[in-house]
Amino acid sequence: MAVPEALTSIPGVRVASQLREPHPDVTQPGESLPLTPALAGLFPAGGLRRGSTVSVAGSTSLVLALLAEATRAGSWAAVAGLPDLGLAAAAELGVDLDRIALVPRPGAEVVAVLSALVDGFDLVVVGPAVARGVQPQVARRLAGRVRNRGAVLLAAGPWPSVDLELRVSRRHWRGATTDGHGHLRARDITATSQGRGAAARPQTVTLQLPGPGGAIAPGEPPAGRRLVEVAG
Repeated sequence: MAVPEALTSIPGVRVASQLREPHPDVTQPGESLPLTPALAGLFPAGGLRRGSTVSVAGSTSLVLALLAEATRAGSWAAVAGLPDLGLAAAAELGVDLDRIALVPRPGAEVVAVLSALVDGFDLVVVGPAVARGVQPQVARRLAGRVRNRGAVLLAAGPWPSVDLELRVSRRHWRGATTDGHGHLRARDITATSQGRGAAARPQTVTLQLPGPGGAIAPGEPPAGRRLVEVAG
């Protein structure tokens, strides 16, 4: 299946035939891409291990937060299948927008598009609608490509045979009173990770997403009034 010509014009994209020479901005496979310290406890290596596939259930904001430190450190990321992605929110979470390429609607050639993105980017985010449509055998082929390339695939939703799965639960906004008044300052969430090998034992952290300044921050214990749960 031919790679769509439009992809070759995206900064950072290279097809497999161009991988004979190492890219100057790419570290070697086997290393980990950096994470915001608040998220490091969810990952056995303390970072995003190159060659791995990760799924995130329940929070697009958490997916974006996973990109923040790596893009600030110089890694390229591509986002496929998230046409309503809020770039302002991504910037608030710390994502370097100059290091992001967007493919809002991959179309019928989605497998070719994802393959090209894996070849050319350090991190590839797959939106939930695209993730749901990927068959297990296709996911296995893409996972092999991710391992060979030394990229990281982040699925915003279920993905077959992932190396690590993150789930978000217990969302609570700070600042709202029981009668619905007040100013929303931060949202507390509980994030749990579990996967294969060293990640077989579940790890759970409490986070503020977003924190008071917009970026992700370590969670804080409840204080004062009871937290009010708000859907979303």
